[in-house]
Formats: sequence, C-alpha cells, structure tokens
Amino acid sequence: MIRKVALIGLGTMGPGIAARLARGGIDVAAYDSALAAIEWARGMLEMAAGVLDRLGVAAPAAGSGAVSFSGSIEAVVEGADLIIENVPENAEIKASVYRQIDPLIASSVIVASDTSGIPITSLQAHISNPSRFVGMHWSNPPHIIPMIEVIGGEQTAPETVAAIRDLIRSLGLLPVVVKKDVAGFVENRVLYALLREVVDLVERGVIEPEDVDTCVSWGIGYKLAVIGPMALLDMAGLDIYRSVSSFLNADLSNKADVAQLVLDKTGAGKLGIKSGEGIYGYTPERIRELQAERAGKLIAVRRILEDQG
Repeated sequence: MIRKVALIGLGTMGPGIAARLARGGIDVAAYDSALAAIEWARGMLEMAAGVLDRLGVAAPAAGSGAVSFSGSIEAVVEGADLIIENVPENAEIKASVYRQIDPLIASSVIVASDTSGIPITSLQAHISNPSRFVGMHWSNPPHIIPMIEVIGGEQTAPETVAAIRDLIRSLGLLPVVVKKDVAGFVENRVLYALLREVVDLVERGVIEPEDVDTCVSWGIGYKLAVIGPMALLDMAGLDIYRSVSSFLNADLSNKADVAQLVLDKTGAGKLGIKSGEGIYGYTPERIRELQAERAGKLIAVRRILEDQG
C-alpha cells in the first residue's frame, strides 16, 4: 500500500500533484534543487487546495495527507513507497536523478516518471530494478484533470502497472493504461497531431490564431468533452469518415520537423505565458486573470461531466 510519496522536481506540475495526492490521504515529501522553486510551490499549494475544495474533494482524515518540502533528495526518498520524478523533459537529467536515488531506495519502491512522452523503456535502463519503474503521466493542471496515463516499459512488471492504476483509482481519478510504450504515449500524440495541423493552417494564412481557437474550442473540443473520438466515429458514421478521409488525409500536414512559426517565436524568446509573449501577448495582470478564468471553467465542465456521467 502506498502511504508516502517522494516528489522529485516541482516545476509547473509539482504543486498540483502534491496537493491531489495529499487530498487522498497520502503524505508527500517534495524536493527541488532550486530553493526558489520550493518557495513558489508553497504558495501554489494553497491555491491548488482551494481548487480542490471547489471541486468537492474531501479533506483526508486527521494525521494524513501532509506535504513537506526539502532541499535534500536523501531526506525526501527516505521511507517512500513511491517516487514520482517530475524534472525537466531531458532524458539525461532524468537519468542523473535515477542514478542518484538508486542506492538510496529499497528494491520494493516504485519509481514513476511524469515524463510527457519520453519512452519508459529508455528511462528504466538507468535504474537497477527496472521492473519497478513505470510512467505516470499527469495532465496539466494535475489537481483538476482527473485522467492519468500509466505506461509500462519493456521491463516493467505487470504488478507495478497495476499498483499505480489502483492508486489512481483510490484517489477517485481515471487511470488510462497505455498498452505499448510509444513516444508521446496517447494524450500527447493526439494533442500534437492537432497542434501540428492548426499551426500549419495559421502559417499558410488559412485562419487567424484567434479564430482557430474559437473553431476548436466551440466545435470539436466542445463535442470531444462529451463524446470521445472513437465514439464520434460511430456517431458521424464510419461510411462518412471513410469518404472524407479518402481525400482529406492526403492534404493534412505531415511535417516531420518543427514549424517555422514556432522556431521564429522561440528564437526570439517568445515562449508564451512564461515569457509574457508567444502566439499572444500577456501582461502579469492578464496572466492572473487567465489562470483564474481557466480554472473556473475547467471546474465547471468537470462538475457537469461527472454529474451527467
């Protein structure tokens, strides 16, 4: 049974992950090498807890569900049943973390990576007990989005996958077991296929960014929140899909490189909200407004889906 989790690396996702685990009665010891990241996470933890209150996620029993922070990786992994690695999306950085914690943990401890898409098989090669290594991919914001992907590598034991799947279910969340260890898993493969197409359409002058956002959010996005894509095939009719895909698939973007629009923006340091400008421009005030607006809308949509489910 998983009672204590060590969370290594805070970043954008860490506070939400910690808050949601703690709300499920699990003690969380969180580590980051940057003290500034720890201080930022302390503040974000309170905000995430407020969101969970609005979602109606009950507080844990007294004496459980504590979150602590430390600048010592040795201290946070001590006594942990599960370690969640949440460091940047760089295979070598992740490997260095595994090599660091490997001599510190028992062979029974599960090590899970929150990687967004690095194949688990390649990561588990850097730890001495790969059968206890698994992918646990949370979706941002992790304290609101209930779906979590579970991915086993070539050497992951079925019992390890089952343990993480059962943990997610015990939290009242939705585990999705990915049967094959493919890059990007499932969520990001679908997302990046969509992003490749919309960026290509904007680059070609077919549509403005604001209009493609409206098209997706109030068109297919609106439907997909209620009807999954495979169910949508049945609703529309497989004969219709066969007919349209026979000519449309050949015209869809199949670029294998990064779009020039993205290269130009990132080359100029325009990274999005984190830098104040990306596809759109953002003031600090607008960023705070967007965070509150989006959290509120995600909460409202989730309540409706759960109530109607």
